[in-house]
Amino acid sequence: MAMNLRLRDDQTEALRRRAEQEGTSMHALVLRAVDDYLARTAHEAIVRKTAMEQAAKWHELMERLK
Repeated sequence: MAMNLRLRDDQTEALRRRAEQEGTSMHALVLRAVDDYLARTAHEAIVRKTAMEQAAKWHELMERLK
């Protein structure tokens, strides 16, 4: 799917410089950033869900230990 991405001028220039430094395209950097964000937030969601489940599971015991 195609989409337009509008960056501020300073973002565009920073992205252009980084792409040149890494010897890659701005497009490739943006794709990598999106992939990194999706992987990180998916992991955070799993950790948050697991923490909530464990907190509920052990709530009674933790209350008794207070």
